[in-house]
Amino acid sequence: MSNNEKQLKLNKVIAILGPTASGKTSLGVKLAREFNGEIISADSRQVYRGMDIGTGKDLAEYEEIPYHLIDVVKPTEVFDLAKFKQQAEVAIDDIISRGRLPIVVGGSGLYLEALVDNYDLSAKGANQALRQELETKTCAELLAIIKKNNQDFYKKINSSDRANQRRLVRYAEMFQDHAKPQGKLAPLYDFLLIGVTHPIELLRQRIAKRLKIRLAEEGLVEEVERLANEGVSWRRLESFGLEYKFIAYYLQGKLEYDDMVIKLNTAINQFAKRQITWFRRWQKNGAQIVWENDFETVSKLVKEFLRQATSKK
Repeated sequence: MSNNEKQLKLNKVIAILGPTASGKTSLGVKLAREFNGEIISADSRQVYRGMDIGTGKDLAEYEEIPYHLIDVVKPTEVFDLAKFKQQAEVAIDDIISRGRLPIVVGGSGLYLEALVDNYDLSAKGANQALRQELETKTCAELLAIIKKNNQDFYKKINSSDRANQRRLVRYAEMFQDHAKPQGKLAPLYDFLLIGVTHPIELLRQRIAKRLKIRLAEEGLVEEVERLANEGVSWRRLESFGLEYKFIAYYLQGKLEYDDMVIKLNTAINQFAKRQITWFRRWQKNGAQIVWENDFETVSKLVKEFLRQATSKK
């Protein structure tokens, strides 16, 4: 049996990826309506309850479409890569068992790559001793561990993450198990990867417009203030980055409002660029991403992809 024939026997899953403000959710929901699908969020912050506006959950947009891995845990709880991958696979299998199409939607490159490429994370979550050991190390020491175990992944770590000790601990956990790389397992699903993006100037405009609406109309500042009043520490809020980090600074008096808005807008644009860079590198390393924004074209691609699943039966 050829590799292509083996691939055709795997259950089909759609993944919609791209930078923030690119329109991933809208596309995913449209596809779910057309193909009897359900959405699985691949966003590292949408798993947290009460973090709605800043993470762009846009729950009203889903209407009748079922969704998964949104509002899974409290913001004070830990939700890591291993938990995401495990719960995403459970959701995918459940959706398939009910005869529906799983559609993964998100911009968290690490989460998507771990799911699609089936990273071996079996040692994660239960190894608290390893985590405690890693948390004592500096960023430089953590980077050395990651580089030793997986140089390809090491090269993908952007400059911001290289200074983020908490995130580096997560990355090091992914590959460090008694100095042995975790590697990848055989694929569980056959993915069609659709990348959504826009020219950089248009993306900047979309980001600025969305931020303005969230601040002026949707109550983003009030959301962060509420989370703080509910017991989420300033340090924890800052660790979530972007909206939560800069608004936490503002609410603590570390930034004036106008300065906060400017810095936050800049940070979101930089984040979008890092997302694009991640996906381009992933593509360069073998991920077959089709970059397409037009719904009709994407719909045709999905129809053909799903037709392949039945044509060989």
